[in-house]
Amino acid sequence: MLSQTLLIDCDDTLWENNIYFERTIADFIERLNHQHMSPQEVRLFLNDVERENILKHGYGSHSFAHSLVTCFERLAEKPVTPELHDFIWGFAHRVSAADLEIIPGVPETLNYLKNRGHHLIVMTKGNIVEQSGKVERSGLKDYFAAVEIVTEKNPAAYIEVVAKYQFDPPTTWMAGNSPKSDINPAMAAGINAVFVPHDNTWILEHESVNPAPNGIRLLQVEKFADLQQHF
Repeated sequence: MLSQTLLIDCDDTLWENNIYFERTIADFIERLNHQHMSPQEVRLFLNDVERENILKHGYGSHSFAHSLVTCFERLAEKPVTPELHDFIWGFAHRVSAADLEIIPGVPETLNYLKNRGHHLIVMTKGNIVEQSGKVERSGLKDYFAAVEIVTEKNPAAYIEVVAKYQFDPPTTWMAGNSPKSDINPAMAAGINAVFVPHDNTWILEHESVNPAPNGIRLLQVEKFADLQQHF
């Protein structure tokens, strides 16, 4: 295969991410201990609050903290004291401070792809400081020629990155676990895609994978290491 450009997602593609949010949410719902809403109903309410806060605060642990506080304030059956407010913010801090757990096979696969002459670029969304910090802490940065952190992964963002580096769309791919952010918008922008499913993909990223448009290639693999079979 000729040299390809691979834009690669980070969270839940290169390392675990959403599992830490899910654990924190479970602890938060237990702490809330709502008397009239089931844990499932509280979770649905929190999902709506998160959608609302993304528009205000973007993605990442800071936005997540705002969502937890907002959810607690709206659902709590007692006043939210400053001490309780700080306690809830502590839930989100646990997420931002969690050690990165690299997904099995990732370093070996990145090394393989780089040695094969493929051009690797991190393509992630969220808070610049938080995401760049994760890349630095991961120990994977040296495999990548560049790191692109965008506010939102939509077709315009992919078109902008392709133009910035003057990539050739037919030999450019986006690899990631989110149909909503990684696969569908990349194909809509005119580049190929590799869907790497993850069992714990964030519920707000759930979406059906669209059929590949004419001239666009779409691969689905079971795990990140399977990229070695295709590139």
